[in-house]
Order: sequence, then structure tokens, then C-alpha cells
Amino acid sequence: MKKIILAGLAAVLAIACAEKPEEKPMYTLFVGTYTDGDSEGIYTYTFDTNTGELSNQKLAAKLSNPSYLAISKDKKNLYAVQETADFDSLGGGVTAFTLKEGVLELQNSMGTQGAHPCHVSLSGDGHLAVANYTGGNVALFSLNDDGSLADDPQIIDHKPLDSVKTSHAHMAQFNADGIMVTDLGLDAVKRYNKKNGEFVPAEQYSLPFEDGAGPRHFSFGNNGKMLYVINELNSTISVFEKDVDENYQEVQVVPTLDAGFDGESFCADLHLSADGKFLYGSNRGENTIVIFAVDPTSGQLDLIGRESVHGDWPRNFSMDPTGEYLLVANKKTSNIAVFKRDMEKGTLTFLNETKHPNPVCLVFLN
Repeated sequence: MKKIILAGLAAVLAIACAEKPEEKPMYTLFVGTYTDGDSEGIYTYTFDTNTGELSNQKLAAKLSNPSYLAISKDKKNLYAVQETADFDSLGGGVTAFTLKEGVLELQNSMGTQGAHPCHVSLSGDGHLAVANYTGGNVALFSLNDDGSLADDPQIIDHKPLDSVKTSHAHMAQFNADGIMVTDLGLDAVKRYNKKNGEFVPAEQYSLPFEDGAGPRHFSFGNNGKMLYVINELNSTISVFEKDVDENYQEVQVVPTLDAGFDGESFCADLHLSADGKFLYGSNRGENTIVIFAVDPTSGQLDLIGRESVHGDWPRNFSMDPTGEYLLVANKKTSNIAVFKRDMEKGTLTFLNETKHPNPVCLVFLN
């Protein structure tokens, strides 16, 4: 009888263990903020991919206006802009940290030689780029072996390029060809190639946009063949395709706002899903994430719909490393909204929100 009972218990335990759902990973989320209110700098959270909940908030580093963050591919360094005009006599700054088990240790800070730096990116081979919005230029730093910032950055100045419009460099992102820069004020994307250690204008130097479009951020699709640019001022997304001569040609422009929306709105961020099937963009004013399906053949966009961000002024958003969640930083309502993402349909379902002062950038450590 005892053997039968023990065998029965073993069977029950085996079934219970077999039915236990697989535990999904936890990730560290870094939050960049504006510090003109209750925020003190860069924060971390633990993100639970089993539940979609944020917890364990910590102040990772005190820093002035760390409004954009970037993490190195080897996860050893984190970089943050200081979006100010008074880091030094020339403008804002950028700061390098070492990253050890989610903890930041200051390495060094450098002036970006332009006011209000608003974007930072990494090349993966020892370079860092900062776009200075008010400064109208881009600072290109070399990185030392430990990831710290080297002296004497190359400065690409857009101010002399137009005597009528005012340059506002908004994003500088490395790619296989060199680096591309959105200039919201010039209504253009500028292309640069690397030659003899310097970045110089590419053969196709400028991608033009409609006057007043205000190109802000961009994303590449289909291994760089497609380029998607979100335009802040006229609330559109421009789609470009690379031709046989390696030049980008505009093939589509789509609105991001609902046809019935009658208020003031400004686009901010956009991200392509890891599988390349869906493109998401944020609307500040309409306060939505707009969702597009990407045609697998043409790369062009088809509207799926839009989802309220459950807050005000969605400046930046990010998908978690699993691709199952999308998190939105709502600046004016000081909250981070978490959505479950349908990976087959691309649609979003609101799950929860976490209050946080002036969040403007979300970056996962994966």
C-alpha cells in the first residue's frame, strides 16, 4: 500500500512539474529623463517578461537631462547625452559609464560642441555620434579601449548649409555605409561615408523632404534596403528604397494621424519590429502609437491602426528583448505605459502603467 501511495504522489508531482509554465527572463530597463522636475538623472527598473510589470526602481546615476541613452554591443558601457546649453561654453555634453551587473560607474564626460544634444549612437567599431539639436551639428568621438570618450571629436556642422533654414540635427546613426543624420530644420537627411579616418559627404549627400516636414528619427529595414523616416512637424512617415546605385529614392509617404484628429500633434519616435513585419510611430498630441504592417515584397506600409498611450506626450518608446511588449515614455504625465504586443497581428493591448518623473528614453539591457 505504501508503495502505491508513494507512486501516486510521484505521479502527481511529475504532472505538476510538467504543467508548470516556463519562467521567462527578467531584464534591466534604463530610463533617461529630463531633470527640470522631480527626476535626478538615469534610473533602472526590473522588467518581468512573465507579467509585463516594472519593479525595483533605482537611481543609477545623477546627471543633468540625460534625454537619450545608448548601450554598447558588449554591454560594458552606457552613454548618455546631457541635453543642456551650459555643460561648457560651447553647449551640452555626453557622458560615458562602465556597466557592471546593471550598475553604472562614471568614466568621463565631454562637451559636444553644440547646444542641446538630443541623440547618441554607437558604430560598434569604436566611434560615437551625438546630434546637437540647437547647435545644428554632429560630434563624432573616438572611443578608448575601455569605452571612455577620447578627445578632439570631428564636428560636422550643418549651419552653413542653408542661409534661410536653421539647422537642427536630431539623430545621427551609423550604418554599413557610414553615418546618416536627420536635420529637422533643413528638412533633409544627410549621408556621410568614412574615408581616411574622417566622415565626408557621400555621393548621394542629401535626401530631400517636403518643406516643413521636419525629419526626426529613422529606422532601416530589409538589411538597409529600406529607410523609414518619421517627420515631426507634418506628422508623416517617409519611405525610401535603395536603388542599384546605392541611392535612396522616396517611394511612399503616409500620415501618422487619424483623419478625424483636429488638434496639434508632433511625431517623435519610430521602431521596426525585430522580424521586420511591423513599424510603430509615436504621436505627441494625438497621444497614440500608430501601427503599420510592412509589405514583405515592396517594404511599403499599410495602416493597421493606433493605440492610445494612456498618457501625454509619448517622446520615446521601446520593445523589450522578447518582442512581446512595447513600453512608452509619456513625458508630460510622468508615466511609463506597458503594452502587450500581438506578434502575429502587430496590435497592442494596454497592460499597466508605472509613475515616473519626466521619462523620455527607454533602453533595455539584454
